Amino acid sequence: MVAPTSDLAAAVAPATGRMAAVQDMARLLRLLFEAEREFVRTATTLICRVGEPELKYLLCQHVWESAGHARFLRERGRELAGFGNGESVRPALRRLFAEAAAPADADVALAGFYGVLKPALLSAYRHYLRVTDPLADWPSQRLVAEFVADEERHAREMARHLGRADAGSWEVQLATAVAALGGLLGESAPRPLPPGFAWRQESAPYRHPDTCNRAPYPVCASVFGHDPAAVPIVRPWLTDPRTDARVIRIMVYVWLLMEMDAVDYLSTVFWDTPDAPFDLHHDLARHLWDESRHSQFGFRQLPKLGVDLMTVEHSLDLYVILVRMAPHERYAMMTMEFEAGSFPTKAAVMDRIRELNDFEADTLLAFDRNDEQNHVRYGHRWLPEMMALFGETRPVEEFVRATQEKFRALAEEVGGRTPHGLPPERRLTGDRILRLATDR
Repeated sequence: MVAPTSDLAAAVAPATGRMAAVQDMARLLRLLFEAEREFVRTATTLICRVGEPELKYLLCQHVWESAGHARFLRERGRELAGFGNGESVRPALRRLFAEAAAPADADVALAGFYGVLKPALLSAYRHYLRVTDPLADWPSQRLVAEFVADEERHAREMARHLGRADAGSWEVQLATAVAALGGLLGESAPRPLPPGFAWRQESAPYRHPDTCNRAPYPVCASVFGHDPAAVPIVRPWLTDPRTDARVIRIMVYVWLLMEMDAVDYLSTVFWDTPDAPFDLHHDLARHLWDESRHSQFGFRQLPKLGVDLMTVEHSLDLYVILVRMAPHERYAMMTMEFEAGSFPTKAAVMDRIRELNDFEADTLLAFDRNDEQNHVRYGHRWLPEMMALFGETRPVEEFVRATQEKFRALAEEVGGRTPHGLPPERRLTGDRILRLATDR
């Protein structure tokens, strides 16, 4: 296969005329913006496929920071002649990042992103620092220097999660594709793709898995229910004034840990909305990072209260149901149903937790509530635009009602199918929480 003429190389061809110096740098900033934007859209495909909570959290953090890079690059670029008015991504870059997402093995895909694409991005940033004037382009220099430090830190943070799969041939595949572009900025001469090179995305494109990965933790359909011998979050107990506040504290930390559900299903929306405005993806990235932090509240606090995390089953139903719905339906359920509907119960829970004089718990729950209020605002802002992307013309309220009905029907069809990973005597249940909280 012969490489086509690189649209990246054309994009960075030297400008001519009195504004050439500015235009050259603006075009490089534009390519950096596009690369960061595509990383945000495609690296999110890793999140539902990797299992370890701490790896999911780290990916969410990196996606959020990359969205920040893209936003600042866009804002700086718009100050310079030659950056362009739109936000579209060049086909060659889009194809490269889509290729990185293609492997079915999450560890192999992770190695491609962090063993090839992230180093290529770091190299591109360093190239920009070398070729721009440190005084004339001081604002860009300051930004890019900070982004170089972020990229170096990302590499250090991810290092312990790499090397789990034989990804050598896949890294060669991606490195070959990067070389065919001449680097992410076209900073080197493009190399023709070798004979026999085949894009994996053409024969086996990425698709969302039918269920998300939570290994090595045990799983179940849902952690909510009414039977204290079966589930850890007993719905009547949350709002019953007779429930010991210490019990409620442990249950709400389990609830927060299970915001991992939101992390997994929200991460799928980026890939499915390639033509969304960048600001939509930016706010989705913030939403994703917030949900990741909320899950970490539970992940960090439960062991302090004597809970063995390996006894906590992870619920899969929400992902299993929502991944079978359209992206705008997923987003509608998340913002207009789950989050908007959680405020009354969480308010009652917050009042009960205050009885314990636990400043840390009060702080975490207050930030959780503040973030969730922002997420509902995001929903009001972006759901209409997401609906428009998919040709949905019904009024928002009518669409949300129909989506709620569709969710209920799917829950009947595919929900509740995940068996308990642990027997009752080994898993965390309401009864065990009661004993644990009141014996301390």
